[in-house]
Amino acid sequence: MAAEGPHRRAIGWQRAESVLVAVGIVMAVIVWGQPWWLLLAVFLVFDLSALGYLAGQRVGALCYNLVHNYAAPAVLVVGWAGLQLGGVETVWPLLLAACWGFHVAVDRALGYGLKLGPFTHTHLGTIGSTARDAST
Repeated sequence: MAAEGPHRRAIGWQRAESVLVAVGIVMAVIVWGQPWWLLLAVFLVFDLSALGYLAGQRVGALCYNLVHNYAAPAVLVVGWAGLQLGGVETVWPLLLAACWGFHVAVDRALGYGLKLGPFTHTHLGTIGSTARDAST
């Protein structure tokens, strides 16, 4: 029980950090002159990865975690930068990275972390009615 306090504080910091990332992405998209509403329009597309749970917990967690982390958006930003250095003018990789990163940040801010098997067990704690039942 002693580790619960520091663990909760660390989770609180991670969630606050995610709020800042989401706000930063929205501001960057606006300053960049891109349609900010696109962040909301494609928001749920990334949650299609949860369909992996139809094949079981292990496959579901793997599919979800592959999409719900910052690695792919970072690769898209690097790819976009490489294209720019190569003289190819395009915005879609950076815009996709912004949408994807925004989704991950909002999910993390809301407590939806990387899955540890069952959908309700995440690296940020238990989510849903299971978490409410445990706290009573």
